[in-house]
Formats: sequence, C-alpha cells, structure tokens
Amino acid sequence: RGEPSRFPLSAGVWLLLLLEPVGSQGAVPIAITCSTRGLDIRKEKVDVLCPGGCPLEEFSVFGNIVYASVSSICGAAVHRGVISNSGGPVRVYSLPGRENYSSVDANGIQSQTLSRWSASFTVTKGKSGTQEATGLAVSTARPPTGKRLKKTPEKKTGNKDCKADIAFLIDGSFNIGQRRFNLQKNFVGKVALMLGIGTEGPHVGLVQASEHPKIEFYLKNFTSAKDVLFAIKEVGFRGGNSNTGNSSVVDPEKFLVWRKALKHTAQKFFTSDAGVRKGIPKVVVVFIDGWPSDDIEEAGIVAREFGVNVFIVSVAKPIPEELGMVQDVAFVDKAVCRNNGFFSYHMPNWFGTTKYVKPLVQKLCSHEQMMCSKTCYNSVNIAFLIDGSSSVGDSNFRLMLEFVSNIAQTFEISDIGAKIAAVQFTYDQRIEFGFTDYNTKENVLAVIRNIRYMSGGTATGEAISLTVRNVFGPMRDSPNKNFLVIVTDGQSYDDVRGPAAAAHDAGKVPVLCMRRIQ
Repeated sequence: RGEPSRFPLSAGVWLLLLLEPVGSQGAVPIAITCSTRGLDIRKEKVDVLCPGGCPLEEFSVFGNIVYASVSSICGAAVHRGVISNSGGPVRVYSLPGRENYSSVDANGIQSQTLSRWSASFTVTKGKSGTQEATGLAVSTARPPTGKRLKKTPEKKTGNKDCKADIAFLIDGSFNIGQRRFNLQKNFVGKVALMLGIGTEGPHVGLVQASEHPKIEFYLKNFTSAKDVLFAIKEVGFRGGNSNTGNSSVVDPEKFLVWRKALKHTAQKFFTSDAGVRKGIPKVVVVFIDGWPSDDIEEAGIVAREFGVNVFIVSVAKPIPEELGMVQDVAFVDKAVCRNNGFFSYHMPNWFGTTKYVKPLVQKLCSHEQMMCSKTCYNSVNIAFLIDGSSSVGDSNFRLMLEFVSNIAQTFEISDIGAKIAAVQFTYDQRIEFGFTDYNTKENVLAVIRNIRYMSGGTATGEAISLTVRNVFGPMRDSPNKNFLVIVTDGQSYDDVRGPAAAAHDAGKVPVLCMRRIQ
C-alpha cells in the first residue's frame, strides 16, 4: 500500500493498481490549460482540473486510450470520454513510449497517428474517494504480489492461415442490458484472442449497434491481441432510449438499429483509410441478442455489394416483447451470404460460452468458404473456350493452358464462389470440365494442366453455341455473372458473330476473344 507500482507489458500497455490508505484524501487537482501536454506533467500519477470551453478543433491528440505525451491532456480526456467539453477533474498516469499511436474519431475529436514517441499517458475520471482500484489492462507481466509470471512472447505476425479483415458488430441496443453486454464483450475478446491477430494474420475492429451505431476502433488501430483485448474491455455500453422504465413497453424506434448498423459498417468501416487490405476477405460478424424487429435483409444485400461477407451469431430466443415485432423469423437466412447454414451460428445464452469460441473461430478462418460476397474475384462463372486446332501446335497449346491457369489462379474458386469450366474445340468440341465438377482452386488448376491437345480444324462458332447450351445452360439460376473467354490463334471456318450475339442475348453471356497475333 502507499505509492502505486507499475509493471510494463510487452505490448506497451500497463496495469495500474492504485491503493490508497483508508481515510486519506486525494491531493487538490492542479489547474491546467487547454493546451497543457502530457510531457508538461512530470509525475507518475497526478490529478488535474481541465477548464471548460476549450475549442475541440484546437486540441492536438495522438493515439487512442494510450496517448503520446505530446498530446493535450484535456483533449485526450474529452477524446476518451472521461470529461465533456465543459471540463472537470482528470487523473493522468504516465506510461512508457510506444512504437505506434493509432488514429480514432471519438467524441468530436479526431486523434492523429504517430509512429513513435518516447513517453505516453492515459487518463481516467478524476476521483476524490478514500480507496480506489482501477485496472486498465487485461493482464500483467507480474502480479501485485511481486511474483513473476513466465512471459509468453507474442507473435506479432499472427496466424497467417487465417487472413481476414473482421468487424465485430456487437449488440449495444437497449434490450441487452449492461450485464449481458459485458458477457458479450468477454466472449468477443475470447474469439479475438483465438483468431491469432497479427500483422500478417487477421485484423479486427469493433462497431457497437445502438440507435446511433458507433465504430469503437478500426482494423488499423491494433495489430496485437493484447491491445485488442484492452480496447474491447474499454468499450462502454451505449444502449437506446431509456426513458421508459417499464420493460414491457417497447418503443418500435428502439429496435431499428441493426439495418442502420450493418449498413454503417459496410460503408464506413471497410475502407482503405480504415486499414482494409487488398485481397483479404472482409467479414462482419453480427452478434444479435434475441431477434431484431427491423428488416436486415436489405442491409445484408448492401454489405455484400460492398464486398463484405455477413456472418450472424444469434444468442438466446426473443423475449415476449420482441415476438410481436419480429418481421421475419427467417431473418438470418436472408441476411447472411448464403442460405446453407455456414454463415450463421447460434448460442443458447451468454453463459458458459467458452466451448463455442473454437468452432466459431474455425468458421471465420475458413478462407475459401468465407468468400461469398459479391466481388469480382468470387462471383463469376468463367468458361474458357480453348483452341485445339492443328495450327496451334503442342508447345503453343501448353502456353495457352498456362495462360488460362494464370487467370483462374486469381479467382476465389469454391462451391459458393467463382466457378471455372473449360471446353476445347477444333471441328469438334470436348467439354474438359463443367462448372460443378470441381470446386477448389487446386483441383481446377490440376485439371487444366492435364488437358490433352486434340488437333484439327477450327469451328469457333459451333463451339460457342455448344458452350452456351451445355455449359452455361445448367447454371441459369446461378447468382454469379457469366463470362465466356475464347483463347484462339486464328480465323474460324464458320460464322462467329451470330453465335456470339445469340450467347449474349439468350444467356447474358459476354464473349471475350483472346487471339494470338502472328
């Protein structure tokens, strides 16, 4: 007891445990100005008093939760929500410097990024109580008893086999309540930890759904599991309108949160500025406590059009007050990427959820299956019409197959994603494989490499007609866009324009012709 002890964490986050003798009174807060910086206060712990009316646009703030010492103390306190712009008491804790300070828009202040600074600080609400205990991190390198725990080095690269950009859209609506909200955060933290967050692994962010959805932190803000866990624990419950004290009285406006939150996440969260990586699946994991009353099918469609894969975790059954307002009991099937059961997960309640963490993580890390959003790479049916005529020759034919393989390699081929087919033609046509024959990229590439050269004449028009009829025909109900790519080296002996126009008009199949220039 007495002065606090500090124990540094490898991730640059500290546990601060403050114990003051019973009956002691805190020191009188030091009055500071709007522009007083963390580096101006040379104490490990100090109470300050921020003035009111500081112009928000003049605050200079670097970081989020942990701030570079060059930041304004009052600005950081407003940014974190410790005080409002009317000022008030703030407790400041000195921390070591960090390699990176993230940028987050919160409470009217847009903090800035900073690659490195020699010292940091964090802030909490100023208190004058007799005995205080404030925990600001999820773990420590050494417990308060002084006994050392064995340090486990954190893998900064993360789980390379689980590359995904994931937004956790958590339930912050009025009906979940503070207790279940905390249990929800605890479960999300466990999922985030098991995912294997790292620079080359999954990146995660958090959005809270309420009447006014709020992005709590972005993909780029944290790339280590410890920092993510810390940030999740710091998220406060927003709730909805609480002006009705009777839980049996349900205001319909309170329930209109999910459609708004899902749209907001798809449009505002998954941007390059927020840390989205090219070629990495974008996934929003929606946690719904009970059933929503608003129609989220439209929002799910919007999300997929933005290239975001929707995954819903439903918890518990709807309460009686919700049943009368549920628009569609099959909302999960209509909101998720595909109605095949893969993109939804159910838990009976928020208690004893540890056993559900691993199965959920396994689904989220199934890269091939998770790619179902409407992007160019996973929403097309491409049939390659390959010229096998005598004029091509065996060596050039192999080059054509290599060319086709390189194109197929770039797409996300799966049973719910892009599909590839191949037809070889001379005067005759041979369907090498159809759209439903192989649903993995490895199998498709292996079959393409083993296609045998036919040799013969060139009848491209007949080949187009056969491909549209026999290859695209069975896929008429597919949601994917269709393309026919012709790879040839010369002129056809039959009419090509007629079959190509018919393909476009009848089956909406654009025809692309790739010809070798002699």
